[in-house]
This record gives sequence, structure tokens and C-alpha cells, in this order.
Amino acid sequence: MRAPSEVLDCGNSGTTMRLLLGLLAGQDFSATLTGDASLRSRPMGRVTVPLGTLGARFSGANGGERAPLMVTGGSLRNGCYVSTIASAQVKTAMLLAGLQGEGTLVFEEPSCSRDHSERMLMAMGVEMERTIFADGRHQVRLVGPQQLQATDVVVPGDISSAAFFLVAASIVPDSDITITGVGLNPTRTGVLDVLERMGADIQIENARTVSGEPVGDLHVRSSPLKGTDISKTEIPRLIDELPVIAVAAAMAAGETCIRDAAELRVKESDRITATVELLNAMGAQAEARPDGMLIAGFGGSSLRAAHVHANGDHRIAMTGMVAGLVARGETKVSGASCIATSFPAFHHILETLRG
Repeated sequence: MRAPSEVLDCGNSGTTMRLLLGLLAGQDFSATLTGDASLRSRPMGRVTVPLGTLGARFSGANGGERAPLMVTGGSLRNGCYVSTIASAQVKTAMLLAGLQGEGTLVFEEPSCSRDHSERMLMAMGVEMERTIFADGRHQVRLVGPQQLQATDVVVPGDISSAAFFLVAASIVPDSDITITGVGLNPTRTGVLDVLERMGADIQIENARTVSGEPVGDLHVRSSPLKGTDISKTEIPRLIDELPVIAVAAAMAAGETCIRDAAELRVKESDRITATVELLNAMGAQAEARPDGMLIAGFGGSSLRAAHVHANGDHRIAMTGMVAGLVARGETKVSGASCIATSFPAFHHILETLRG
């Protein structure tokens, strides 16, 4: 690789920035990364601090806590880092750096976060050890440097994107849809566990393995839902799906309590506040908590139409559109163009399904 001639613009993608920081940490040059206003407000210390223990240097806003960030890479010395959060982005950044470093890298997190990176790296010839301890801690160990081998990769459908249609089909009466080729990695299927616990009618069909990842087709039909509790070890497996799960909770019978999800406050928006405001604007009863939310379900009654705001957050925009499907009257979602960040075809697919 060679030093970039310009500042690297990561747009709205925190994953892009955090993984690039790990990749660039082992390169013998300096590079500056930035993004849009939302990304520049998001915490990067969770990545720069552990990478710094390997020898990478960072400078930027708030002492390297916010972008724009300059990373100066070079000779890395691997070591042991114990993360206080379960984060696939932090873990992957460390693995990408560790592959370029000297010695043994040991990365530990309190529970197993998404493991797409480990699966893909191992498919490309990387030797690593993975251990899940009795108390749930997850540890990855590798010896660097290592050279990756080229391979063909088929990327499964994203279950975080599929979640919006899983919820929509569950709450819109007489719905019956099949979503094909969805990735069913067990570190990502928390949304299936929660929706099924709430009473959703979801069947996995045509299960198979593609490029080391479990894949299947999801057949979902509308059904009455009931409230549930979501907390602790489930949160890393469905953190991005919680806003739309909250819509399902609003339509369910009984109370739903979401705990241990303070991470939602430092996404593209404060998703706890944004979700609660959206639901209350549409007639639901939702209460924000420091680390989650409490939702009193309607038991299948309709929401009411409202003018809601995406807050520059693609998942809040899509959540508002799903909620609008079960609202009386016309719901308007301002700022829905941000959906193009992750799912450019969402509007078209939703309109096709809506008939």
C-alpha cells in the first residue's frame, strides 16, 4: 500500500473508519480519515486506544477521540488487550493490525461479538485460535505477521437489513413473504430469537453454508406478538435491529423492556432517544432509559400517522417507514435519503411488497 494523496472520506460509515484505522496502523506512512458530521461525532477512542497499545500513533479532535483522525503506522508489536465492550469493529481493527505486527496478539472481549472477520480471515489462510470461556468471555489469539491468500467470497444477505421486513411482515395483517439468501451467523441472529420469543411466525428454509457462513431463506407470516425482555448477552447480537424491534414491541401485547444497550446512544444518532420520540409521536407509549427503553405494547392496535425525523440515521428512517405501514393515515419520514447509506433499494422493495 502507499500513502494516500488526499484525506480519506469515510462518509457516514463507522465500520469503514474503524477497520481502516486497524489496517493503516501497520502501514509505514501517515493518513488522515474523516467523514460526515454524524461520523465526526462518533467515538473512535475505542479503536485508537487498543491500536495504540500495539504502537500505532493517532492525532485528531478531542485527543484522537473524534475524526478527523491522522494515523501514523509502522512497526507494530503485538500483545494482550482486554476490551471492556463486545465490539466486532474493535476486534476486527485489532486483528487487521495484528496480522501486520510481530509476536502474539491476544484480544479478549466480554462476550462473543460478530465473527464474520474471523471466519473470512481463516478462509483466507490465517491461523488463529478462538476460545469462549465458561463465563462467556471470548478470546482470539494469532501470531503475526501472516500473509493472506486470495479466495472467492460470496457475501450473504444482511440480516440487519432483513430485520425491517421481518418486523413489517410480522405486524402487517395477512403478510406472507420469503427473504432469500440471508446470513444466519449465530452472532447475528439475536433478532430471530427475540421475534420468535415474541410469537413471530418465522421459518428457516433451505439452510446451507456459503463461503464459511451459514445462510438460509426466511419465511415470515403475520402473527400476534407479545412483549419480552431484551438484555445483556443478547444485545451484541441485535444492537442494530433494536429500533425496528421496538416497533414490533409497540404492536405487541404487554410490556417490552430493553436494557444494557447504552451503545445505541453513540450510533449514527442517539437511537434510544430517536426511537422513543418516533414511537411516542405515533401514539405509542415508550420511555427512554439511560441504557435502553421501556415500551407498553398496544396488542395489535394501529399506530397513528405522524411526521417523524430520521435524524440523519438510516436505521431510524427505515424504522419510521415500517411503523408507517401500521399507522392510520399518512406518515412522513423527513431525511429518508440517508437510507442509501446501507440499503439503497429499500424504498423500492418496500413499495413492491406493499402492493
